[in-house]
Amino acid sequence: MRELEVFQLILPFGRRSESLLVKLTDHGGMTGWGEAISPQPKTWSRLEETLAALLVGVDWEHPDAVPSGDPAVDMACWDLWTRMRGVPLAEAIGGTRTSLMATVRLSPDPSVESLVSRVNQQVCAGYGHVTLDVRPGWDVEPVRAVRQAYPALTLAVDCGNAYSDLGQLVALDAYGLEVVERPFPVGDVYAHASLQDQVAASVAVEPGSTAELDDYLTLRAAKVLLLRPSSFPSLSEARRAHDRAAAAGWDIQCAGGQGAGLSRAATVAVASLPGCTLPCDVTQPPKQNQIVTPIVGANAGVVAVPLTQPGLGHTIDEERVRRLAKESFHA
Repeated sequence: MRELEVFQLILPFGRRSESLLVKLTDHGGMTGWGEAISPQPKTWSRLEETLAALLVGVDWEHPDAVPSGDPAVDMACWDLWTRMRGVPLAEAIGGTRTSLMATVRLSPDPSVESLVSRVNQQVCAGYGHVTLDVRPGWDVEPVRAVRQAYPALTLAVDCGNAYSDLGQLVALDAYGLEVVERPFPVGDVYAHASLQDQVAASVAVEPGSTAELDDYLTLRAAKVLLLRPSSFPSLSEARRAHDRAAAAGWDIQCAGGQGAGLSRAATVAVASLPGCTLPCDVTQPPKQNQIVTPIVGANAGVVAVPLTQPGLGHTIDEERVRRLAKESFHA
C-alpha cells in the first residue's frame, strides 16, 4: 500500500451526523474507499496512531488478512481488492441478485392523518413495502389507520428497542404485520423469544456479532435477522452472520441508509446475497449527503445492484469530500 488518507465528515443535511472515510491507494495509483457511520470518539485517534503502520508499505493478499477491526478500513480494503481484480463487490462476496426490492421507512408524524398521507405518497412512488417507526404511545393507532387505508400493503414496524413489555406489541399483530423489528433492548433474548411465541409476525433482531446472533438462534427468539453491515467489524463477519441465519431458515433484511453513500453501497452488495429475502432498507434520506455517483437509493421501490462496475460500483466526489472534511490526515 502506497498511501492512506482519512477524512472526518460532518454531513450537511438532516441530523448532521458524522462519517469517517478511509481512502487507500496502491502503488499503481488505484484507490479503494470505506466509511464508518457515527464513529466512536476514540476511533479517530486510534486510526491515526495505528493505521499507517498497519497499512502503508504493507502488502496483503486478501482483505481478511488486514486485522484492522474497523469497518471503514475493511470496506476500503474490499473496494480496492475488487477494483484491482475488475470484480464487483457484490459478486466477490457471493451476491447473486441484480436488483433488490426496497422498503421505505417513515418516522412518527404530528398526526395520524399526516402519516397516512405520507404513506400514500410512497405507495404512489412505487413502494409496495413500508416500515413504520413506532414507539410507546405511537403504535396501535397509526398502524391501524395505515392498515385501514391500505389493506393489501406489506407493512412492518420498527420499535427501536424501545419496549419493555409485550402488551402493545401483541396488539399490533392484529393488523397483519410482516415483521416487528427490534422490539426490546439488545440482548434481552428471552423477551424476544416470548414475543415471537405470541405473534404471527416475524420478530427481527439486530445483533452486532455472530456470537450475539447465536444466542437468538439457540432460543428461536426471532425469525428475521436485521443485518446492518456497518455494525460488524468486517464484511466477512457480516457474511458469516448471513450464512448462519440462512442455515437456520430465517429471513434476512439488510439495512444501512445513513452516511455519505459508501456504507449504503456496501449494504446493497450484502443485500444481494441469496439469503437476503426481505426488502432492503437503504432509502433513508437525505440523499443530498451522498458523495457517490450514482447515488445509492431506490427507483419505484427497486434498488439496482451495480454489477457492471468493479468494487463498490460508484465514483467518489473527492472534491466534495475535502470540502466537507472537518479533519483529515495523510500517511
